[in-house]
Amino acid sequence: MSDPAVAGESTLFQRMMQRRPPVGELIGFEVAEAGNGRTVIALQAGQQHLNPMGTLHGGILCDIADAAMGFAFASTLAPGESFTTVELKINFLRPVRQGQLRAEGRVVQRGRTIGYVECEVSDENGKLIAKSNSTCLVLRGEQAVGR
Repeated sequence: MSDPAVAGESTLFQRMMQRRPPVGELIGFEVAEAGNGRTVIALQAGQQHLNPMGTLHGGILCDIADAAMGFAFASTLAPGESFTTVELKINFLRPVRQGQLRAEGRVVQRGRTIGYVECEVSDENGKLIAKSNSTCLVLRGEQAVGR
């Protein structure tokens, strides 16, 4: 197999931006802004996202934070590189029932092999709902094939 960087193939980020990811379709989020180590994910939270206690399910917050951090990190990759998340943490700071949510992910540190990414999830009034961070591992060569 030829080296994607040499063959002029697109980057993972370029491929990701061509269409909404399946999880975005399922949950209903959109990539509002993306590039240069930063991404904003938007979600109109509604009844379909609630847990049995009547508040937004924590997994939904984790999904939009993970997507924001993943797109942000992917925007730093070269052709032929991919990545995987090796650790993700989230703190839920206030409950949400419905409304427009914004998850802003940004790459804090990008090394050759490891990257550290953070995300803040806020509501339409700018109130902080959750904070998350993630450690990403850059994959190259055979490890990146098909990812």
